[in-house]
Amino acid sequence: MNAALTPSRASSGRTRVLIVGGGITGLAAAHRLRERLGEDAEIVVAERSTRLGGKIHTVDLAGRPVEAGAESLLAARPEAVGLARAVGLGDALVHPAGLAPALSLDGRLRDFPTGTMMGIPADPADVAAVADVKEAPDSGEPILAPGADMSVGELVRTRLGSEVLDRLVSPMLAGVYAGDVDRLSVTAVMPQLAEALRRHARLTDAVAEVKRPSTGKPVFASIDGGLARLVTATSAASRADVRLGMTVRELRRTPYGWEAVAGPVPDPMRLDADAVVLAVPASPAARLLRGVEPEAAAALSGVAYASVALASFAFDDIDLPPRSGFLTPASNGKSVKAATFTSRKWPHLGRRRTLLRVSMGRLGEEALLQHDDATLAKTALRELGEHLGHRVPEPVAQRVDRWGGALPQYAPGHTARIRAAREQLRSHRGIAIAGAAVDGVGIAACVASGQAAADDIAAQLTESD
Repeated sequence: MNAALTPSRASSGRTRVLIVGGGITGLAAAHRLRERLGEDAEIVVAERSTRLGGKIHTVDLAGRPVEAGAESLLAARPEAVGLARAVGLGDALVHPAGLAPALSLDGRLRDFPTGTMMGIPADPADVAAVADVKEAPDSGEPILAPGADMSVGELVRTRLGSEVLDRLVSPMLAGVYAGDVDRLSVTAVMPQLAEALRRHARLTDAVAEVKRPSTGKPVFASIDGGLARLVTATSAASRADVRLGMTVRELRRTPYGWEAVAGPVPDPMRLDADAVVLAVPASPAARLLRGVEPEAAAALSGVAYASVALASFAFDDIDLPPRSGFLTPASNGKSVKAATFTSRKWPHLGRRRTLLRVSMGRLGEEALLQHDDATLAKTALRELGEHLGHRVPEPVAQRVDRWGGALPQYAPGHTARIRAAREQLRSHRGIAIAGAAVDGVGIAACVASGQAAADDIAAQLTESD
């Protein structure tokens, strides 16, 4: 049996925090812990794969860095951009061109309506060209009661009609979550709208309240050279002890903190820590928590995941409209749900070749990902041509990336279940959960989640001193 790593603070005098998961959530937690706990703290990041970054994965395609996973940072909220600046990448932040996305309907590309929030309009007139809005009569009662939740599908279908749901809201949420709108929680997916729904009887009034007026500032950002630079820089700035290829299999409470069991079953390694941050998907987090807090584990084990495939292409020449890409409703019956005209959207990539990315797969379509790369790429190119209205030329380079179980699905009641799970975990000093499984998808949400978990752990450790 491998010997345990050096003892935790109980016997060594040094604080040790174990972070399980080396995606951007875990790395943001490590960086914040270094800031809060100082140079003497030992921060260990255990990542089961052979690389850091999780869903952030920058690859080379035809000599240019392209994203094979998460594409951008949400610059409209401060956490991810703030982290980039804190780790020395402020000058590398780049923003997309001011091109709008299209909506592929009835065999042609149309302008995606402005004035919506995730496809939900504040004014029915804004979407009249693509969807018939049938707003429900004002009942005089708020749409959501205190503490209540509902699915996005139920909300939009009953308040604005099926066309708005199918043609606008579903394509937008499929692009973000690859999910089923009838299984996605309003409170988890659009928390600000949910709060407004507790004050308004009309959905359009609630959207109008929370939809921010345009400030002229970019909503999204990326890193020149690829988002993987954020991963590398954050890891370096955290000065964490990174253990790649280390799977944490068990977690136990001890009189002095925590003991994690990692490595292969025949030859396990035991690691003592004063505190633990679980920054992994729902299933492994639930498995580690079963012996610690079964009810919290049960809350996490109920989070379902959708799988997607991304096909990236480089062309010497292809005719594309002046848009950033397009979305398409599931009712179109196609495998392709969205496309990004990458080199049009991101001017810093240059014009030497045209780069393009296609997204395929929704919740329940996992069989699609069983096709080989050549078949998926061929399907993507054929359907891309159908959306564009002309035959697509042969690419000079292509790649397919599969993300099995990549996108968590927040069923109605998710926010309340996670809040209860965290309350239950508070009875166990020095443990926190973080990441997309609990706090939302997207790099900014994951950074915020990791930082909040780190703040919670730092506060607990400081209080005990």
